[in-house]
Amino acid sequence: MIQVEKYTEEELKEALRAIISTIGKCEKVLPKLKPGTSQHTLLTRRIKAFYIAADLIARETDRPER
Repeated sequence: MIQVEKYTEEELKEALRAIISTIGKCEKVLPKLKPGTSQHTLLTRRIKAFYIAADLIARETDRPER
């Protein structure tokens, strides 16, 4: 079972900055991968997951980002 921890506002903001940075890096690489390959599919799914995480953190901090 996953234990839910409470995070400080600063921890959430730092996590959001890291996620947004990672999204940008992933989106730069994505066009270099051939569509239909496992690498392309995996990266596409990871980008979507990062966007979801960013949205959830932004909601938690009441700061819509993206």
